[in-house]
Amino acid sequence: MTVALARRALAEFVGTAFLVATVVGSGIAAVRLSPHDVGLQLLENSLVTGAALVALILALQPVSAAFNPVVSMVERLLGELDNLAAIVLIASQVAGGCLGAIVANLMFGLPAVTLSAHHRTGAGLWLAEVVATFGLVLLVLATLRGDRADRVAYVVGGYIVAAYWFTSSTSFANPAVTIARTLSDSFAGIAPRSAPMFVLMQVVGGLLGLAVIRGLHPATKDSPEPSALDQGAVHD
Repeated sequence: MTVALARRALAEFVGTAFLVATVVGSGIAAVRLSPHDVGLQLLENSLVTGAALVALILALQPVSAAFNPVVSMVERLLGELDNLAAIVLIASQVAGGCLGAIVANLMFGLPAVTLSAHHRTGAGLWLAEVVATFGLVLLVLATLRGDRADRVAYVVGGYIVAAYWFTSSTSFANPAVTIARTLSDSFAGIAPRSAPMFVLMQVVGGLLGLAVIRGLHPATKDSPEPSALDQGAVHD
């Protein structure tokens, strides 16, 4: 592994850890602060997550700010990553996400790991994950191909806050975050048996986003495929 790849892996590990700690931690805090109002709990959870995403992408973008295996998968398909880099970055994202969930549990006095009993299943939720991930990949790549890399953080943060509300699944849109959220039996958790279908639908959504962006912004010899990872991309 090169030094450059190691630095990117560290950025992905730390960034995804903070992202999941934000999602899980704010979910736990929301339930405790607003125990009788689920709508307010979701509002608190979504706003905090969106704000954290903006901050994390802005800070880590110069090194690597994907925090999402679907984004890394898309980068591999675009030829911006080789197999080793994709594997290392995705592994870092998943490991960082799991650490973030554990830390969030501990911060709120819960066991380090408690598998979630929150089952999330059904055609509507699966479709929602396709839509959420499709939208995320589409907006990230469209922003980058429009030479507006400096705005990616705001695009991602704003989109995720909105997607929490307009998708029935509350927009997981990230396999690393999905896996990590199985480790917390809290507001943001997802039962382990529900996670595989969520991840599959996220991959489908990512591939659809890639297909559409290639139609909207086809690469040419004079306009090569941009690297979303190098310029910052995500999610939740």
